[in-house]
Amino acid sequence: MLKDITLGQYFPVDTPIHRLDPRVKLVLTVVFIVALFLAKWIYSYALMLAYVVVVTGLARIRPKALFKGLKPLIIIIFVTAVLNMLYTGGEPVLVIWKLRITEQGLYAAAFMVLRIMLLVCGTFLLTYTTSPIMLTDGMEALMKPLGLIKVPVHELAMMMSIALRFIPTLIEETDKIVSAQKARGADFSSGNIVRRAKALIPILVPLFVSAFRRADELAMAMECRCYHGGKGRTRLHMLSMHSRDAAAIFAGAAILAGTVVLRSYGL
Repeated sequence: MLKDITLGQYFPVDTPIHRLDPRVKLVLTVVFIVALFLAKWIYSYALMLAYVVVVTGLARIRPKALFKGLKPLIIIIFVTAVLNMLYTGGEPVLVIWKLRITEQGLYAAAFMVLRIMLLVCGTFLLTYTTSPIMLTDGMEALMKPLGLIKVPVHELAMMMSIALRFIPTLIEETDKIVSAQKARGADFSSGNIVRRAKALIPILVPLFVSAFRRADELAMAMECRCYHGGKGRTRLHMLSMHSRDAAAIFAGAAILAGTVVLRSYGL
């Protein structure tokens, strides 16, 4: 299950999506999330699904990678679907004891599941197609106005980027610790909830030790390279907008406008 978590991974491929300015990709991700929450009915969700399919195809990301990232969320998706089916009012189509499943509940459950899946896939595409360095530069550029009120923009962008970058590393480390503990006879799947929680202690302790050690090594490496924050820092590759970025912004605006129009007509 841990190996199925792909958040923070980057797939270095030369595609039109990878070549987009990171600022544009960040803005488009926000626009996609807003449009997704504005979606109301099947036509709106079809538009969002088409957007994800087109971007995935242009980025040459295998659908298997997106579906793999959804596996850890299966329980959350299932519980969300059940709650929407049981607690949405309307005309019942099935009654089991005190449980009433309505037609509106079925629609709400289906759309909520689709919304969660599209939300995860859309946000995963950002990290799949943007390197951590470019992601840091993009976030720093977008948050630059906050520097006027003394917000440490560069440090915040660096921390968020490092956190995303270390997710796959920590997942791999956790998987190694779990395998090592199982080889020593540890049992994580039997017993009640309290016993299973206690069984996680041999995993959490070395994981935290490893995480702090990696953080200390990273800080030492940055200091050895004379890193002192964003003040006076220059970049090897300066961010610049191109015609493809303008086309992407226009496409994102069209998606958002289309969703608003469809919502106004109840579609």
